[in-house]
Amino acid sequence: MSQPAAYRVSHLDALEAESIFVMREVMAEFERPVLLFSGGKDSIVMLRLAEKAFAPARIPFPVMHVDTGHNFPEVLAFRDRRVAELGVQLTVASVQEAIDAGMVHETPDGMRNRIQTPVLLAAVEKYRFDALFGGARRDEEKARAKERVFSFRDDFGQWDPKNQRPELWSLYNGRVHPGESIRVFPLSNWTELDIWHYIAREKLDLPEIYYAHDREVVDRGGMLYAINEFLPLRDGEQSFVEQVRYRTVGDASCTAAVRSDADVIEKVIDEVAATRITERGATRGDDKVSEAAMEDRKREGYF
Repeated sequence: MSQPAAYRVSHLDALEAESIFVMREVMAEFERPVLLFSGGKDSIVMLRLAEKAFAPARIPFPVMHVDTGHNFPEVLAFRDRRVAELGVQLTVASVQEAIDAGMVHETPDGMRNRIQTPVLLAAVEKYRFDALFGGARRDEEKARAKERVFSFRDDFGQWDPKNQRPELWSLYNGRVHPGESIRVFPLSNWTELDIWHYIAREKLDLPEIYYAHDREVVDRGGMLYAINEFLPLRDGEQSFVEQVRYRTVGDASCTAAVRSDADVIEKVIDEVAATRITERGATRGDDKVSEAAMEDRKREGYF
């Protein structure tokens, strides 16, 4: 008598199924969800998961970008093109408009990463969003490793890591009072390498800055920052042209590139598999402010 064929689910299929389950659970429990979409690789993967979760219908919630005004132009162009392709509603919360209105004030170092938090919270209040999908992963940074999949935020938008809900057996408690919200992280259990394998499998387009290209950069503290209108040369500095790519996409004023010849996705996967430094640790100047920089921002309401 022949034995039945073994049923096996691949690692990527298991991650995909978990993320799709989380997205459907949010739609079942919340009234006004929104997906935070920056045009970066993680939010691109989340959009693809949302497509699959609700196909053949359209994605049933809007996407929102907190635009600091310091974005890479290639990423903004990709954001607009992808949103148009999917036919989803895009809400833009502008940091520059908040500065002009006096709601926030630009910091002396010129970085806008921290001041985008009040802009995000104002948009959440204005549109009454009660669940926000974010692309954070636990492997990125130690503060994000503390996150639950459903991360409770109080009526001030603040995160208290000691006041989070248990998630035994993948049961998620989405109960919130008016003004409170949940940040939802469907990619919590994914790694950077998983993301790239999924992008390759799904043949997803990305902004070209994720692949190796020549760019004028300056070396600051061992990190290669692109010279642009938001990050000019300081006195005594010299720029040079280097072949680089970006592992993560943030503000052009605080996101560094890495030396790389990975100009196709297969080379990127090999490179990521060999690295021992997380993408934020290798490229994000805003995380170098202090040992607890990310956790401090999350307590204030950051992603």
